[in-house]
Amino acid sequence: MDMRGTGRWILSVAVAALLAFSSSSAAYAQGRSLIRDAEIEATIRDFATPLFHAAGLDPDAIDIYIVKDDSLNAFVAGGQNLFIHTGLLIRTRDPLELIGVIAHETGHIAGGHLARTADAIASASNMALVATILGLAAGIAAGNAGAGAAIALGGSNTAQRSFLEYSRTQESAADQAALTYLDQTGQSSKGLDEFLRTLSGQELLSAGRRDPYLNTHPMSQDRIAAVGAHMDRSEYRDRPATEDQIRRHARMVAKLYAFLKPPAQTFRKYPEADTSVPARYARAVAYYDQLHELDKGLEIVRGLIKEFPDDPYFHELEGQILFENGRPAEALPGYEAAHRLDPKSGQIEILLARCLLALNTPEADQRALRHMESAIQTEDDWSSAWRELAIAYGRVGRLGDSALALAEQFARQGKWREAEGQAKRAQAQLPKGSPAALRALDVEEQARREYERQKNG
Repeated sequence: MDMRGTGRWILSVAVAALLAFSSSSAAYAQGRSLIRDAEIEATIRDFATPLFHAAGLDPDAIDIYIVKDDSLNAFVAGGQNLFIHTGLLIRTRDPLELIGVIAHETGHIAGGHLARTADAIASASNMALVATILGLAAGIAAGNAGAGAAIALGGSNTAQRSFLEYSRTQESAADQAALTYLDQTGQSSKGLDEFLRTLSGQELLSAGRRDPYLNTHPMSQDRIAAVGAHMDRSEYRDRPATEDQIRRHARMVAKLYAFLKPPAQTFRKYPEADTSVPARYARAVAYYDQLHELDKGLEIVRGLIKEFPDDPYFHELEGQILFENGRPAEALPGYEAAHRLDPKSGQIEILLARCLLALNTPEADQRALRHMESAIQTEDDWSSAWRELAIAYGRVGRLGDSALALAEQFARQGKWREAEGQAKRAQAQLPKGSPAALRALDVEEQARREYERQKNG
């Protein structure tokens, strides 16, 4: 992980530059970014997949985004996009609370509650869509949908009112759906009940003081009563979370906490006397990332690796610590071990390729290219992945492919003039009529259309 924006897990989304917010919304939206982390995403995805199946949804069709924001919030937008704030992840007390929230949001997806949005949203690229949604969420959660929504949705009052805002009827329907999914997957609804009761205590606060979740998900005592009544008659009421769920949730919270909070808070929450795996994990992160005490961080991580040699994420963290401190040759074995233990993770494979590129040898460059071509199959929305692929192609002399990869990168960043230019450059160097040349033509035409659309407002 890298909160400084130069490492493995952060993908900036410049919301304030894309939308003209009122001052209150802009303040809420400043620094809005998405985080990327293979372990955390895998944990959330594994919690969510059984619920998606129970809802009759294709898990692969649902994108899950983790928003770097301390507030307690989660929402569905743009059809099948689930957004979860880091503040919510950290503040869930156990996996059942998080699973309950995911079940509720799955109810919104399955119910199509926010399926219809304006053409501007529907036609946007994935990252432009994300930026727009985060901006609108910021305005609505701050109690002011205002100018941002008006611009993004073409001034449609109906769209402004409906986008990211659920009615109490929809909330109740999502609750009932969530309870059904939890029963179908043999899981307790106690977490959802506890989460709703926590929120209910904030109802009397002003919109600016309460958690954003309440501003987009209206609460009512009837909802709480309905969930409680279901829980009372459910055969799964007292079924606890599995040991694996508890373990993974605790590690996720510890990892996020250590990267996001000041080290003093981390060491208060996870003191040296606590020898549990999550506590050691958190202290390792705090030492290396926050205090820059590399040796202490490495000592803890290597102790965890010795104890759990088949855990890919401890190897990944060792590689990250070394790579980010300018030691790619020493980092390589950690990344190789992480990839060997989790070969399906495109994120880990990208990090391995990046490390190989840093070695800057012909053999390492060839290996990096093979890994990047594999990883891009699952990480094609990650703009920085296309940049790494462009570097790899350039290193081996495939300049047309390198230009096409840069065009793909710029397209995902919404930099349409740059995308158009690189696509033209690619066509000039790729074999005429080849699949790559045809793809470059497609990117050029899309970039030209999007640029003209933006220019004409």
